[in-house]
Amino acid sequence: MTATEQSIATVAEFLRTLQSDIVNALESLDGKSRFRSDTWDRPGGGGGDTRVIADGNVFEQGGVNFSHVHGNEMPPSATRTRPELAGRAFQAVGVSLVIHPCNPYVPTTHANFRFFSTVGDQPVWWFGGGFDLTPYYPFMDDVVHWHEKARYACAGFGDDTYARYKKWC
Repeated sequence: MTATEQSIATVAEFLRTLQSDIVNALESLDGKSRFRSDTWDRPGGGGGDTRVIADGNVFEQGGVNFSHVHGNEMPPSATRTRPELAGRAFQAVGVSLVIHPCNPYVPTTHANFRFFSTVGDQPVWWFGGGFDLTPYYPFMDDVVHWHEKARYACAGFGDDTYARYKKWC
């Protein structure tokens, strides 16, 4: 196994574990409903595991998804800002989630974390993704709390990371 393949395998294992950790925590919090799993294959290569919860005590519906896909050519969405990578083979690994609580005063949560790697003599790789809340009834204390936690999550990546991505978003 090459160093690149080992790196991809390490990221995939980390994200599979993250999916399971999130699912277990949400099931524990809900106390009633359990996630059901649906594994799938991608015709172009790879596949994933979609886990869905519904009709719970806390969660009306939610999904926590893992995917590890590959192909002979980077998708246009991945090369839009990096056109020099067009036509290269790739692997992509990710976890995404959308959680809709029963209580309309609790915001909907969305997050995705992705790892892309091109294949070839000079592999290029990067992480991407993001996270947000969609409040139906916003409360200033919740907004301030969320942004404090977002700033903390970004702190290890540079002093300007939170401010830069907040402005970009």
